Amino acid sequence: MTKTSILNIDYREPKPDNLFQIYIGMGCFWGAERKFWSVDGVYSTAVGYAGGNSENPNYEDVCSGDTGHAEVVRVVYDQNISNLEMILSVFWESHDPTQFNRQGNDIGTQYRSIILTDNVDELPIINQTKQKYQKTLKAQSKGVLKTEIGVLSKFFLAEDYHQKYLHKNPNGYCGLKGLNIKYF
Repeated sequence: MTKTSILNIDYREPKPDNLFQIYIGMGCFWGAERKFWSVDGVYSTAVGYAGGNSENPNYEDVCSGDTGHAEVVRVVYDQNISNLEMILSVFWESHDPTQFNRQGNDIGTQYRSIILTDNVDELPIINQTKQKYQKTLKAQSKGVLKTEIGVLSKFFLAEDYHQKYLHKNPNGYCGLKGLNIKYF
């Protein structure tokens, strides 16, 4: 897929049956979403809220910290081009997963590092990637991963103005920074 085709896919449509999806949070979802537009095999992205305890949250609700939701990106991808480990390598490298409930100046539970799956069979792979990256960080004395891993209970699409935000606003805010440590 190309960035242009990813941006033209209707994010409200269900994913094609032959594709996979993963839900990741690594700070502000604007920059997190943009990280996946250039990844081979990514079919579409959508930003939203997951991992919380209320129904139909909106941005203001989530920012209050009362809902427990994280800002996440649904990444739909073709496993024949980029498998789950390759997708998650982008996740691990693109933010600071040693931070608890923050990324840079973005502070709060909505900015936590989180991976959610709708397929329990993927949990061992996800946990293996976490262990692998933790081993790499430990060898460089870079801290302990704070990333939450779990099964998705529900995903709520964010408001339209958040979707593809950094495409519509190329100079928009993005505080996302990794640790400059490669996964592979």
